[in-house]
Amino acid sequence: MRRIAECNDIDPDPDAGDDRPPRPADPVGSFLHGLLTFDSLFASGGLRVTDSSTGVAFLPGCCNGLEEWRVWYEVIGGGGPVSFGHDPDAIAELSGDAVRLTVDAEQDNSPVIYVPTSELLPLLKGVERDLTAFLVLAADWSARHLPERAVSVAAALARALALPEPVLPSSR
Repeated sequence: MRRIAECNDIDPDPDAGDDRPPRPADPVGSFLHGLLTFDSLFASGGLRVTDSSTGVAFLPGCCNGLEEWRVWYEVIGGGGPVSFGHDPDAIAELSGDAVRLTVDAEQDNSPVIYVPTSELLPLLKGVERDLTAFLVLAADWSARHLPERAVSVAAALARALALPEPVLPSSR
């Protein structure tokens, strides 16, 4: 939760057309400002795929975040190639009944991983389950420690993770 807030901790820039309100003076409000005021949030990271037989890892690039995890379904549906950032220039595309993951498309001899779509689909369901569990835990924590901001924090985290908003503990 802290890392997502830090990724979005950017002061408003009215000169660039940023019409978000100014950063509040209180420390918690100041820390949560970007998380609670940006419409589109960035959750640094992304999904990593490691071929356990070779040790080759497909890593998301610097501008790929967890908020884009659902794009993997587009890849499975043939909506590729899809870029997962740069440095490395990770590319995924459907290749028959598998997804071809090119670790760095900028390298001529880049390692490649093939993941059968029949194996990738359950992995994506696991990602959704894990992100949803994190969101529930974060919402519970927010309700206990930030009760006046819990609804806003839970909604922002749900947006950042491309998930439905959780039901807060007090309303269960």
